Amino acid sequence: MIAEIHTEKGIMKVEFFEEDAPIAVKNFTDLAKKGFYDGLTFHRVIPNFVVQGGCPNGTGAGGPGYQIDCELDGENQFHDKGVLSMAHAGRNTGGSQFFLCHSRDNTAHLDRNHTCFGRVFEGLELIDEIAQGDVMNKIVVID
Repeated sequence: MIAEIHTEKGIMKVEFFEEDAPIAVKNFTDLAKKGFYDGLTFHRVIPNFVVQGGCPNGTGAGGPGYQIDCELDGENQFHDKGVLSMAHAGRNTGGSQFFLCHSRDNTAHLDRNHTCFGRVFEGLELIDEIAQGDVMNKIVVID
């Protein structure tokens, strides 16, 4: 299973870490299939760190109305360039917000604190082009 994140800058293709993070993968893909992410913005962009999106109100404080548990024990729990990870406000408080890593330079402290559940395998250069306020037109899941 993969997903395409369609943005104004282009399309990023993501492969999922289904064995490492089945809860996060199912949550993200279920929300995407329902159109939850369509039209939302990347509300937080910190150069050489992360691009964050998935907040329904665009502030970074919103979510889907529920929380999911963190999954931190898998082999792929390292925040390298292009990794897709769950944003949260503390352990086991993830929901719809996610982030994409710009590089490994400033993300090692996130390892095993935030659930890595996929990585961009095509369109990686777009992560560096996304600006705060850019829109996710849609996320398409391909089974």
